[in-house]
Amino acid sequence: MKQIYAPWRIDWVERDEDPVDGCPFCVLPERADAREALVVARSDHNVVLLNNSPYNPGHAMVIPDAHVDDWTGLDDETMLDHGRLKAATLAAARRGIGPEGFNTGLNLGGAAAGGSIDHLHTHVVPRWEGDTNFMPVVGDTKVIVEAVDRTYEHLHEAFAAGEYVVDAGDAESGDAVRLSFDAD
Repeated sequence: MKQIYAPWRIDWVERDEDPVDGCPFCVLPERADAREALVVARSDHNVVLLNNSPYNPGHAMVIPDAHVDDWTGLDDETMLDHGRLKAATLAAARRGIGPEGFNTGLNLGGAAAGGSIDHLHTHVVPRWEGDTNFMPVVGDTKVIVEAVDRTYEHLHEAFAAGEYVVDAGDAESGDAVRLSFDAD
């Protein structure tokens, strides 16, 4: 029998209905409470959303505001903003949770994205030496050592301490950190 103690997941399990009607990458950034939606930072054309089912603590996604499924659907300004926000996300993760490396990548097309999300997004997955162990191999179970809410606090603080901050927001009040790269 596989048992992992994760009491913070009970809200998801006991929900009455799917809390997102439509594309989650379009709907969640529009919610008033960024913390509840797991939106930790915003730029002029993109958002950083924590993965609610992370591969590792700090697993975030950089997502363009525009609902497109491929890079060819983005204008140059949005692409540059996306790249800069990805760099800011890497820097915030280094400051906030101290990983020893990262995996970053894109799932392009329905087959690559498990068929569920057709909105372009870049995964940023922090990695540590020894973060893989026997559990996924032998037990077919992944152990996440930090709750997403706690990771949100660490990354929000780290984004607020970085460059390009227009408005640091307040994590407790549900405000995302606002960044702008236009001043360069």
